[in-house]
Amino acid sequence: MSIVQEMLEGISVPRMIKVKQTFCSDRIDNVTLELRKELNKPQILEKISPGKRIAVGVGSRGITNIVLLVQETIKFLKERGADPFIIPAMGSHGGATAKGQVEILESLGVTEEAAGCPIVSSMDVVEIGSISNGLPVLLDRNAAEADGIVYIARVKPHTAFRSKSESGLAKMISIGLGKHKGASICHSYGYRNMAKHILEIAEVALKQASILFGVGVVENAYDETMHIKVVPAEKIIEEDQRLLPIAKENIARILVKPIDVLIVDKIGKEISGEGMDPNVTGRYVSPYVGGDSKVTQIAVLDLTENSHGNATGMGSADYITRRIFEKLDFDAMYANCITAVLPSAARTPIVLNSDYDVIRAAIRTSEVPDLNTARIVRIQNTLNLETIMISESMLQETGNNPNLSLLSEPFELQFDMYGNLLNI
Repeated sequence: MSIVQEMLEGISVPRMIKVKQTFCSDRIDNVTLELRKELNKPQILEKISPGKRIAVGVGSRGITNIVLLVQETIKFLKERGADPFIIPAMGSHGGATAKGQVEILESLGVTEEAAGCPIVSSMDVVEIGSISNGLPVLLDRNAAEADGIVYIARVKPHTAFRSKSESGLAKMISIGLGKHKGASICHSYGYRNMAKHILEIAEVALKQASILFGVGVVENAYDETMHIKVVPAEKIIEEDQRLLPIAKENIARILVKPIDVLIVDKIGKEISGEGMDPNVTGRYVSPYVGGDSKVTQIAVLDLTENSHGNATGMGSADYITRRIFEKLDFDAMYANCITAVLPSAARTPIVLNSDYDVIRAAIRTSEVPDLNTARIVRIQNTLNLETIMISESMLQETGNNPNLSLLSEPFELQFDMYGNLLNI
């Protein structure tokens, strides 16, 4: 028995209870109809004319109806006589390679066949201007050479800074369409200056590039589309800043606090830019944003396949399993974190062999005098928070919160012979 195994000897995993969390459920029932309504606004229709070759920027961030949104946007452009093609608009994601970015789109279901148009991927950029401090503004070469540019972006709180514009329409221009080199420039002064750089770069691009409109999406806490706004170029920043407070009010969150141990089944790039959304966990790797973190230890069990080994954000965890470590693509992860000037996001937590060991180690270091009373919460990921698990010691709290309801009696977590969860 190893010294670590000896230290964990006698520590038990408490019984857990499945709990339903209830959030605001406002949503759009017919996404296609709503998008069409927005696309058919006069100020949008007038921007598309026959024969125009239009670049459609599609990113790597998780958008629930991304395939439908892409298909309908492409269909609209074709009906107007335009010749659309898709470009990956995701900064340095996909290992900062053209092939890797196509693979990310494909993993999201955005293929040439599904979209009905070509995907043209390149990391080449052109300079189209500069901002007040002299930093160049870069744009995907294929987009710059097109007759027009449209793009799809989800508006939501950023994980590493606070501003009137965070993740959304402005950032998609500055970082997504700027490819790896543009993202590197925007991040070059760190998150201390990120808010300023994003807005200045977006403003220059909106003046100098042939950006026609953006499709802005806000999702509710259930990952359902609740707002779609198609915004002409001249209104993009204004609408970006109008939608952000709505997005912040409707993000999913854990409704019980404090938490001694947070168990996260999976992290991933399609879940959050930092693998697990710090706006949910309260654990930030950036010093330029903070929150009232009530989590003592975070244990992460696995990495999504769609992350392709990029476990950016694992640096905010305290413990990970060996199976995560064995999946790591260090080049992809390091390229992402160096570009973002956020090396702490790629730091390696303590690596243990199994789920059982990771959970027990987190409990042992939870700073609770009686470990049997540790307040433990288990979630699938930071996007899917409707159903969570809480330890039996937290049972009484469900009766005091109208947004929490019991889904099960207390039960034991089941582990296989290797110590990995059977009901993960």
